[in-house]
Amino acid sequence: MTVRSRIIGCGSYLPANVVTNDDLAKRVDTSDEWIVARTGIRQRHIAADGETTSDLAYEAAVKAMDHAGVTAEDIDLIIVATATPDNTFPATATKVQNRLGVTGFAFDVQAVCSGFVYGLTTADMYIRNGQAKTALVIGAETFSRILDWEDRRTCVLFGDGAGAVVVQAVEGAGTINDQGILASRLHSDGSKYELLYVDGGPSATQTVGHLRMEGKEVFRHAVTNLAGVIREVLADTGIDASEIDWLVPHQANRRILDSTAKKFGISPDKVVVTVDRHANTSAASIPLALSEAVHDGRIQRGDIVILEAMGGGFTWGASLVRW
Repeated sequence: MTVRSRIIGCGSYLPANVVTNDDLAKRVDTSDEWIVARTGIRQRHIAADGETTSDLAYEAAVKAMDHAGVTAEDIDLIIVATATPDNTFPATATKVQNRLGVTGFAFDVQAVCSGFVYGLTTADMYIRNGQAKTALVIGAETFSRILDWEDRRTCVLFGDGAGAVVVQAVEGAGTINDQGILASRLHSDGSKYELLYVDGGPSATQTVGHLRMEGKEVFRHAVTNLAGVIREVLADTGIDASEIDWLVPHQANRRILDSTAKKFGISPDKVVVTVDRHANTSAASIPLALSEAVHDGRIQRGDIVILEAMGGGFTWGASLVRW
């Protein structure tokens, strides 16, 4: 028998404050038409004053645990993927751990928009080597706190939110018919740092800084890198692209989503899309989209699901899951 990591519950949380493109057009030189045509984004959620990343993460975690039917006593491990932690330290995950009453271990991972895939893959490793049986993996961001609200190229792209999954050890036969995570691949390339970064940090400037991005270059690398990593997880499992039931991508830009799906002949109605309503929520975007598609009944047990993302660093990765 083979130990697999199966996702048994999903949850999400979005701040109450919704900011539309028309709202942004009152602050910067932009328009709804311009934003929609280039990104597919129509609105985004922005955290309230005093509402932190750990607050968002906690709310999503509670919903995921309720959906999974587990309690704090069942959780051995908490991983929070975030580029916008409450504090430089301690880890945001430990703040969530305390609020939930979990006694297992907890830590953050930072891979920007790829953070959830990195966190899920890390939890899978702990589960498969026996150090955890049930893990809570959360992607949570308050990107609104690191945006330059005078830079119309970037401030229109991002939003705040959190998504969470409960992952549990199950025994399988060791074949692609098993439920759970069947394959994951992770990559990074630090030489592309200047294309997507934040111009601040404790060691460099002693400030938080603002997000900076060369959008055209990021787009070009994203389409190539995401296609490559999807091919890798398909090759690892011997599953053909035609067998994919759902693509749950990082929600950065509608054109990237469409281009990636087209490369693999995946029908648009098999791509879970939330970028129009959530914008880019970085590490939160995949679990937010996944939770929506699970709770509305689109994703069913037995479905082949691919999760994929690329973020600053560059980092990128994919997980192939049999739901």
